[in-house]
Amino acid sequence: MIKLGLIGYPVSHSLSPKIQNAALKACGLEGDYSLFPIAPDDMQALKDLLDQVRSGEITGLNVTIPHKQNVIQFMDDLTPTAKMIGAVSVIYLRENKLIGDNADAHGFLSDLKKHIGNQELGIARSALVLGAGGSARAVIYALANDGWNLTIAARRIEQAQELAAQFNTIQSVELNFQTFQSSNFQLIVNTTPLGMTPNINTSPLPEDILLPSHAIVYDLVYNPRETKFVRDARSQGLQATTGLGMLVEQAALGFELWTGYKPPLEILWNATDN
Repeated sequence: MIKLGLIGYPVSHSLSPKIQNAALKACGLEGDYSLFPIAPDDMQALKDLLDQVRSGEITGLNVTIPHKQNVIQFMDDLTPTAKMIGAVSVIYLRENKLIGDNADAHGFLSDLKKHIGNQELGIARSALVLGAGGSARAVIYALANDGWNLTIAARRIEQAQELAAQFNTIQSVELNFQTFQSSNFQLIVNTTPLGMTPNINTSPLPEDILLPSHAIVYDLVYNPRETKFVRDARSQGLQATTGLGMLVEQAALGFELWTGYKPPLEILWNATDN
C-alpha cells in the first residue's frame, strides 16, 4: 500500500490529491494521497510526520508553503537541485535516508517552454520574479540555468538580497513597482501566494500598473483557474497562464521518484478538471 501526501498550510485548496490518485490508478498501484495541514510554527508536528516517512509508514511527501525550507533541518540529505535552490518540494526514503528533493524548477521550466513555444525572445532574455520565498528560489534556479537575466521584486528585501548574492544572473532587486512600467521584461513570474483562494481579489501588483507590452505573465497560483493577476494581464492583451501546468509537471516527476512509475501527463491533466 503506497501512502503519499502533501505538507503545507493551508492545503485544502490543493489539486494534488486528484492528480496523484489518478496517477496511482493509471499505473495500477494501490494507495492514496492525503493532505497534512501543519501550522507554520509547529515544528514538532512536522518532525512527527517526517518520522513516518523514515519508518516506511508513508512512502513520500510533497511540500508546499510555508514548509519548503522548514523541512530541510529534518532531512538526512538534499539532492544537488534542492541544495542549490535551498528549498524542498519532494521527500522520499533512499537507503534508510530521508532525502529532500525539488521538482518545482523542472515543473516550472517544462511548462513555461510549452507556453513560450517558438517565440523569438532574443539573446538577452529578461525576467521579473515577484517574491523571494521557496517557490521563487525554484523559479530563479530554473531561469538562471536557462540563461535568463533576472530582477527580483519582494517585500522582504533581505530574502531578495540573499538570492541576488547566490545567483549571479540576478541583475537587481527592486521595491518600486512604478519602475516596471518603463521596463522591457519579457517574462513576469508571480511566486507569491497573493491571489490564491480564498483571497481571489488580490494581486501581487497594484491595480494601475501597466505591464510591458510584450511580456508573458506566469502566475504560480493555480486556484482559482484564472487569478486576478492573470485576468489583469489578459485584459492588457498579454499572454498569461497560471501554474496548473507546473503543478502537473512536478507531480509527475514526484510520482516517478516515489514509485519508479512514469504516469501519463494527459491523465494527470484530466484529473484537474474532475
